[in-house]
Amino acid sequence: MALVALCCMMCLAQAAEYNVDWVMNMHGWGNGRSFAAGDVLVFDYTAGAHNVVEVDQTGYNTCTPNAGAPTHTSGHDRITLHRGTNLFICSFPGHCNGGMKIAVKAH
Repeated sequence: MALVALCCMMCLAQAAEYNVDWVMNMHGWGNGRSFAAGDVLVFDYTAGAHNVVEVDQTGYNTCTPNAGAPTHTSGHDRITLHRGTNLFICSFPGHCNGGMKIAVKAH
């Protein structure tokens, strides 16, 4: 049991945190960075002016939130990455189409 706890602590200690200034025209955010499952993105924005919605590929491509998609609205949202592609959009009208979306692949 102690070994499992130690392994979990080591995984958490290795997690990185990345600040995301959540604004229009996010194209290229994350280029040159390497992300891992367990890393945390911290989305900073003005609460009430934007949100962060976790979507699937269709939602990302069409800028349309999926039914029941997790939606974050605090203005300082902490989201832990899962293994694979993590997709985020702002669902306020015109924001996603204005480039307020990112795709982050975590290994």
